[in-house]
Amino acid sequence: MGSSVRSMTGYGRGEHIAEDRKFTIEIKSVNHRYNDINIKLPRSLASLEDKIKKHIMQQVFRGKTDVYISFETFALDDVEVKLNKALAQAYVEKLKLLQESIGIEGGNLLDLTAKFPDVITVEKPQKDEAVIWEALLPALDEAVTRFAAMRQTEGEALQKDILTKAERIKDLVCVVKERSPLVVEEYRDKLNNRLKDLFGGIDVDPQRIATEVAIFADRGCVDEEITRLESHLVQLADILKKGGQVGRKLDFLVQEMNRESNTIASKANDIQIVQVTIELKSEIEKIREQIQNLE
Repeated sequence: MGSSVRSMTGYGRGEHIAEDRKFTIEIKSVNHRYNDINIKLPRSLASLEDKIKKHIMQQVFRGKTDVYISFETFALDDVEVKLNKALAQAYVEKLKLLQESIGIEGGNLLDLTAKFPDVITVEKPQKDEAVIWEALLPALDEAVTRFAAMRQTEGEALQKDILTKAERIKDLVCVVKERSPLVVEEYRDKLNNRLKDLFGGIDVDPQRIATEVAIFADRGCVDEEITRLESHLVQLADILKKGGQVGRKLDFLVQEMNRESNTIASKANDIQIVQVTIELKSEIEKIREQIQNLE
């Protein structure tokens, strides 16, 4: 499977004919928090359920996976009719006693005896488990291979889409980064003009303005949040590049990205930055939704 990113959604089907038997296996899955594999198979194959599950778990690590296994036989010797002679004899003896006790003559004892339970039974002879496993395995491998290929194809599409959205987030972070110093400068100019108006055009103490501007700048400083967001975006790309089981890691990372965006929005003293953070959070939410489908 390599280091590719896989979706938790997939479907695969496999068939194999061996020793007059046709095995059909279907595997399908949807996203799930854990690795939940459910197998539905004929009772005669029940002893192989654990072995089948372990085989699938070698390639499936997360998701709700349903496996459907069926087989049909073309061999006549796959059924065996058995006669319980001792039981039949016991029924005949009791029927004769019944006839004598109530005085009824005749009656087809053979017909009656054959209808009693367990006198004649149809059984499927037990086959060697190893033989059945060898016959079933090619169908299972075919289903798993197709299933894994579909999950990989969908995973690659999700990866591409997430990286596209990450680029959009990077652009939005740049807008905030460029806008933040301008907000401070605009505040300085507004404060200076207001104080001039208040004092009739007299120049105000520059130190006083500098102090007020410094307080404003400190209160609204989002440099740390921007730095962390940029770092998270680098991590996101690295995790996707390494591949494998990335879902939980990315889910945590996106929570952190959302937290930084919320902090920027709460600190912002600027309508433009607020508008950018709204779009920023929207893109992060879209990535979060996509990540829910990754293994």
